[in-house]
Amino acid sequence: MLLDALRYSYDLGEILMMVVAAAVVIFFTLPIHEWAHGFVSTKLGDPTPRMQGRLTLNPMAHIDWIGAISILLVGIGWAKPVQVNARYYKYPKWGMALTALAGPLSNLILAFLAILLFYLIETIFIVTGIYLELYEIVSVMGYFFGLVARINVSLAIFNLIPLPPFDGSRILFTFLPQKYYFKIMQYEQFIFIGVFALLCSGVLDLPLEMLTQSVLNTVVEVAYIPFELFGV
Repeated sequence: MLLDALRYSYDLGEILMMVVAAAVVIFFTLPIHEWAHGFVSTKLGDPTPRMQGRLTLNPMAHIDWIGAISILLVGIGWAKPVQVNARYYKYPKWGMALTALAGPLSNLILAFLAILLFYLIETIFIVTGIYLELYEIVSVMGYFFGLVARINVSLAIFNLIPLPPFDGSRILFTFLPQKYYFKIMQYEQFIFIGVFALLCSGVLDLPLEMLTQSVLNTVVEVAYIPFELFGV
């Protein structure tokens, strides 16, 4: 994001688009991500998210400002984690896995909707015959919606890292014996600091970029299917 923009001398228009896209993710995507965790946990019988006021889309209930700044700088960040209590679940391990998966899944759905919305707008412009007249506007919208989709896919992949405190570790909990899982959890803060340091240093850039591009390509292809079926 902005670190890359400064490093590679992006033009002002691209930088402004990055800031706007980051703001959309911070104030819209992250609340949905955390709400999804809370919603699934509540449906599984856990009253904790509702009692703590986290079953809401109000961004002020979810934003972690350090995580928000991280999204602006490197395109990946976090919100305040929704606290859940697996003791309320009928099947704690599977309940925790479903609750953890809900957040990254919401990011992939939002990425899909962003691409779908752009295709819809582009199709309307083509059908009404104003596409060429508004080509520059369409290009800007394509860059913006593509950027929002990319950040969402990056967040989904980042959160699926199978180490605490990421959502992937809760999914891993389903397959690990409890004694090993809780031993790993003792080092949660150190693992997070280590992963964040690797992220800022650029060491994770290539593997994350490769995974993000692969998943994003799939999202784009799936979003285009309805338009391809109708020959648009």
